[in-house]
Amino acid sequence: MLRRKFIQRSLAAGVGLSTLPVWGNPLLASTAETAPFFKLSLAQWSLHRSIWENKISPYDFAEKASTMGFEGLEYVNGLYADVMKANNKKQALEKFIARSNEKAAQHNVKNLLIMIDGEGDLVVPDKKERNTAIEQHKPWIETAAAMDCHSIRINLFGERNREEWKKRAAESMRALGEFAQSYNINILVENHGYLSSDAALVMTMLEDVQLPNCGTLPDFGNFCLAREQGERWDGECIRRYDAYQGVEEMLPKAFAVSAKSYAFDNGGKETTIDYARMIALVKASGYRGYIGVEYEGDDRSEEEGILATKNLLLKVAAQT
Repeated sequence: MLRRKFIQRSLAAGVGLSTLPVWGNPLLASTAETAPFFKLSLAQWSLHRSIWENKISPYDFAEKASTMGFEGLEYVNGLYADVMKANNKKQALEKFIARSNEKAAQHNVKNLLIMIDGEGDLVVPDKKERNTAIEQHKPWIETAAAMDCHSIRINLFGERNREEWKKRAAESMRALGEFAQSYNINILVENHGYLSSDAALVMTMLEDVQLPNCGTLPDFGNFCLAREQGERWDGECIRRYDAYQGVEEMLPKAFAVSAKSYAFDNGGKETTIDYARMIALVKASGYRGYIGVEYEGDDRSEEEGILATKNLLLKVAAQT
């Protein structure tokens, strides 16, 4: 289903445009043939090493993104130790909101979404634990609304059985989606490992949820279904979902897209992902929102990797 049809169905269900992602100028294509069909945002994870090594503050994010020519910001909550380790989380979030909004306005960039980690597993078998995780995600929905974001991204780990995963994931998505509706916030699941990277399963789960503000954030990478010794992140991947099939399957309900990158050759081509093929899939789907740059490689500095990804996106878009 094309993006425009998804919008029409959402509107028919009574959901205002404010629950949908911010689109690019619809006149752009007719006035400038070389302009890309998307706007560019920066995923804060691209700067995680610099933040962890205290080379920059996470609150430098807006300035860094603006300097590199990005229009939108995709925050990662786990990079804000002042919030995640605070004794008074409510007070810490209030300061985070005020400071982030001030920085975004100062550097003329738009807050788009917050990627949520470390707030509990939403698909674990224990119902009490799942409910605790749901409650711990709710303040981030309120935070996203206060920052004029359109979405938060959640993780759906905690279960290896497909049917149990689908049932519990749908319950948590529905609970968060219903809470988020009054805030005009979308709840997005990303292909982020294990069963959340089984795109077909994710889409059938979302059909069970049946909420127009529950959707996807397809990532060009992150399609590992299983790792050695059951590791979540660090083990060698032993089984993968086809990345191109997965992105194509997730795009009909995409509120954001993540252009993951790992390594580049001397000509600026990403060596692990066929960007021309990915961008063609995104364009064919009708998606016209932001594409977020998320450099996760170690073959160059973070800024060099970010700019290489940005330049490749623009180059490929001009040829697509």
